[in-house]
Amino acid sequence: QVQLVESGGGLVQAGGSLRLSCVASGRTFRNDVMAWFRQAPGKEREFVARVMWSGANTYYADSVKGRFTISRDNGKNTVYLQMNNLKPEDTAVYYCATTSKVVVIPEGYNYWGQGTQVTVSS
Repeated sequence: QVQLVESGGGLVQAGGSLRLSCVASGRTFRNDVMAWFRQAPGKEREFVARVMWSGANTYYADSVKGRFTISRDNGKNTVYLQMNNLKPEDTAVYYCATTSKVVVIPEGYNYWGQGTQVTVSS
């Protein structure tokens, strides 16, 4: 059974930084895609960033490009999301997810973590 466990969320002031972690377990993720999504209250879940387990290929939503960096440590089965220059509009529950497809829509992802809250104060 695949499990994804996020951590690292919290409360930070605008302009600050946080690093989220997602530990994956349950099988080998050699050819999968790992992604971060977020969902703010009253809004739909939206794509943030994705990375391939097998390489350095990354892709970001325009709203976070240049501020967020996704990376992975294959040895630890962990994906990270470094978030810099945070803005109040980044406030949301952040989820990691995995799939075998190269997609950015939530429906394309098979497994999800429980989420971690990120709150950015102005």
